[in-house]
This record gives sequence, C-alpha cells and structure tokens, in this order.
Amino acid sequence: MSARFTTALHALGKIAWAEARTPGAPTRSADLARSINTNPVVVRRVLADLRRAGLVTTRRGVGGGVVLARAPSRISLRAVWEALAAGEHGQLIGRHPAGPNPDCPIGRCVADYIEGLYGEAEAALKASLGKVTLATVRRELDARLGPSFTPADH
Repeated sequence: MSARFTTALHALGKIAWAEARTPGAPTRSADLARSINTNPVVVRRVLADLRRAGLVTTRRGVGGGVVLARAPSRISLRAVWEALAAGEHGQLIGRHPAGPNPDCPIGRCVADYIEGLYGEAEAALKASLGKVTLATVRRELDARLGPSFTPADH
C-alpha cells in the first residue's frame, strides 16, 4: 500500500469534515497539501484519481476546489483504495518488480507461496476497508477534535 492511500484518506477526511460545517463549500488543494504536509501537486494527482472514480468533484478558478461527489456514508475506504489501485496494478502489497527467475524452481515456489499469503492478506484488508465509510472517519474526527474546535483553528 502506498502513501497515496494515506494522502487520499487524509484529504477526504478533511473535505468531509469541512463539508459538514459548510455544505457545498469546496476545499482548496493548497489547504489540503498544507494539512497533509506535502506538495499541492501530490494532492492534485491523488484528487485526479478520486475524481475519475466519481468520489470527488473538482472546480477550477476563483472559489474553486474539491467537494465530495457522494454522501460520506456512500464512500467506503475500499472504494478509495480501488480508485488509487488502478494506477498501481490493483495490488495492495508490492510484488517482485520483474518476477522471480523463471529458471529457478525455488524462486518460483517462494513466489507462489508469497502470492498466496499476500492474496489472503489483501482480501482481509479489502473486507475491512469496505466496512468503514467517510462518515465514520468524519465522526471520528469530530470526536477527537471536540466541540470547541472551529474551522479557524485549522
């Protein structure tokens, strides 16, 4: 799993939290990048994948930014992973970059064994991510930030 997934979850959590306070108001990628502590270009690339998957809508120009394309309760963390996985060959865990040596019986056996382990781990993680929505993330943010936290604080 790459840092892009963490970047996406951070951005979506912030967007969902902000939209709960000001419905329909877009969040700027520069603000997301500042919160994530990364370059806005990194955030824009992740947002582009999320937009292609129909999870967010982006608006350009003055007053532009990004908003959720669906209700937070209709965006699972698995959907976020799937939106990003398309560019990463759909794998959560990296594999041999070039595959094992095809002439090495041990290499083939180890690769087959590891593939089985990774497949089970990925299935479990996907199932777990499918049970959590952005609404859950937003509620967790509210609980952790407390009622006295205001948008001016971030």
